[in-house]
Amino acid sequence: MRDRQARLATYAAFGIQGLCFASLVTRVPQIQEAHRLGDADLAIVLLLVPVIAGVGSVLSGLVFQRFGSSPVLRISQPAVAAAITLVGLTGGELLPLYATVALFGLSVGAVDASMNAQAVAVERHEGKSVTSGFYAVWSVAGILGALWTSLANELGLSLFVGFGIPALVGVAGSLLLGPRLYRKDEEGSGPSAAELKSAGRLVPWKPVVLVGIAMGCFYIADAAISNYSAKYLQDELDASDAVAPLAYGAYQVAMVLSRGVADLGVRRYGPVNVIRLGAVVGFLGMAGVVAAPNALLAIAAVTVMGLGVCVVAPIAFSAADRVDATGLGIAVSRLNLFNYVGFVLGAGIIGAFAPAEGESDLRVAFMIPTALILVILLLAPSFAPRPVKAATAPA
Repeated sequence: MRDRQARLATYAAFGIQGLCFASLVTRVPQIQEAHRLGDADLAIVLLLVPVIAGVGSVLSGLVFQRFGSSPVLRISQPAVAAAITLVGLTGGELLPLYATVALFGLSVGAVDASMNAQAVAVERHEGKSVTSGFYAVWSVAGILGALWTSLANELGLSLFVGFGIPALVGVAGSLLLGPRLYRKDEEGSGPSAAELKSAGRLVPWKPVVLVGIAMGCFYIADAAISNYSAKYLQDELDASDAVAPLAYGAYQVAMVLSRGVADLGVRRYGPVNVIRLGAVVGFLGMAGVVAAPNALLAIAAVTVMGLGVCVVAPIAFSAADRVDATGLGIAVSRLNLFNYVGFVLGAGIIGAFAPAEGESDLRVAFMIPTALILVILLLAPSFAPRPVKAATAPA
């Protein structure tokens, strides 16, 4: 009964995060218009989020050691909801917007770390792999967030109302189910800093870095679609406010479908073949986004792209685990750094094509993540590293 409660609360945490994140990123063009942001200013705002999120994630890890992940999640998740609501109230001033974005980024990083810690705890208690299911819930909620944005734009709702409704859902869900998360004593005690430092010498860096580069390339493409797909459809393809958010929704649908069968493909054909197929499909889809003459074909291409490249992250973490002889998750922790690096680079690369003066050229900008998907194809063999035999960290 207790495990079921914690699992339900963790599902809710992932769903709330997916809903709030999607509600924000799919309304980027409206945020830019409401705050009278130039393309360069928008690029800075979007770059701030993953940078500060990385800080929030690191700080959260320090708090976990004393209080566990549950208090962090119960505080930071409502803060995310509050932050997206404040974006709709900051008016045309840049300083309040930057402060709100900083709050959002810090809270997102804390939620990211704490909800994944809860997911790992659930998996540990259940004794079987269940983490993919939490990410599927995140994507489903992202689809709902994109559909809500489409409706909000169609109805002409203000940013405050458009953000406030999903934020209320998020706060209510967090307050209702937050107390059912695992407490610190239920999560289990992790290794000490000294144990981690000692065990880290047993984990080779090279296979982790190779897989990490591939995962970073995926997150560069992911950042391009998440942050700029709505703006791309509106600015380059003349899509309406109601149609533009649907690209992100289609991307999340593709991720749910592809990740649902990826494990079966890995068991039957091996990780390298699945990554190679995913990279080819992802490249074709991203190339289609660049070449799309209208919004409908661009949405279709985004869907194809999502079907392909979304397999990279989960298979990358499995590959990292194969070279971790300690069983302490050190390789996975190292690999997770490439998540933030990729997202930061993605925001920066696309933002570089948003000059302070003149027209941005997102079509040209999207060519860069398109080319980087080919790096994933080249690095596909690194997703089947030679396993490292289990070892015990020196005392």
